[in-house]
Amino acid sequence: MDEKQVVTSIRQILMAIGENKEREGLKDTPKRVAKMYKEIFRGYDLKQKPKIIIFSNGKDNVTYDQLITDRGNFCSFCEHHMLPFFGQYFFGYIPDKKIMGLSKVARIVDFYSAKFQIQERLVKEIADEIEKAVKPKGLGVFMIATHLCKQIRGVKKEGVMTTCDLRGCFRTNEKTRDEFLLFTRN
Repeated sequence: MDEKQVVTSIRQILMAIGENKEREGLKDTPKRVAKMYKEIFRGYDLKQKPKIIIFSNGKDNVTYDQLITDRGNFCSFCEHHMLPFFGQYFFGYIPDKKIMGLSKVARIVDFYSAKFQIQERLVKEIADEIEKAVKPKGLGVFMIATHLCKQIRGVKKEGVMTTCDLRGCFRTNEKTRDEFLLFTRN
């Protein structure tokens, strides 16, 4: 990221909307915004992409073949209006030959969320990354989010958007799919 260019651009935006870029409260704002952008848009820096740690399923005489789930919060930015959208993600998988360190789910969600996105792409990128590394029998990623671009501009309505990406037995087996989707309601 070119921090100098961001500082210059934010100063120009402040002037363009009628603000005084030298006003005490705004004087250092362009530098703060540049620093913030470096943090919240770290998803463009491939060096920061987390590595998914995998383990052999069946090692130490224990094979696990049931649903494993995780949930947490996320925040991303709408690529259409550059405003935040945020909410909860729900992840589940049924392992095959590999299991993964579960903290990596949150790290993958955070990495792909840390750039301009649409929620439909975000859910798919998360599922693609985990499926490629773990090769599970099935997996699901479900996201529910509030989009500020809908709430504070345009239609100005509250509401949430849900997206879901189901793979393998989560897509083909109704019982497995229902078990995962029930998890997203609790």
